Amino acid sequence: MPAAVLVEKKKLKNPPLDIHTLGDRVLRQPAKRVAKVDDSIRQLVIDMLKTMYSADGIGLAAPQVGINKQVIVVDCHPDEPDEPPLALINPVIKATNQDLETDQEGCLSIPGVYLDVCRPTEIEVSYKDEAGRPQTLRADGLLARCIQHEIDHLKGVMFVDRVENDLMLTEALRKNGFARQDVQPVRA
Repeated sequence: MPAAVLVEKKKLKNPPLDIHTLGDRVLRQPAKRVAKVDDSIRQLVIDMLKTMYSADGIGLAAPQVGINKQVIVVDCHPDEPDEPPLALINPVIKATNQDLETDQEGCLSIPGVYLDVCRPTEIEVSYKDEAGRPQTLRADGLLARCIQHEIDHLKGVMFVDRVENDLMLTEALRKNGFARQDVQPVRA
């Protein structure tokens, strides 16, 4: 089991990092691999978790906070203090199953927008943990969806790029003050 990062799961008035929103170019740049997991990366993980909890999120990728590194944090149990969050450094999806499921997703970088996205229901992901040790994780359900969503961020892809219902997408973006031209459609 990977080492757990100890961060209190609470909202901070002044989270350590600012979350960038749809339209910001930093969200569209592919993130760079982390060459060495060191104290600066561990501090980044802590700051990302504090920022994610402060924004009521369950996942956050470094590009969302303006840092061009392949680091994501995930916690599908933010209300359970004994459930440790995950930090995945240089994550790579090694396998997915054939079963696809459509479910609603949201994103801290696109507040107020929740739309259906189709993704594989199970994945196998390899990564380094916050101690720099190689790990492999099999995930399904919400955890699998969340990891896929965050890994997309590392490639400059946002969940709205995967939304197939164009009418609902355009309406949800407009209603929340986002520009339709900032979407870059990706088809599976």
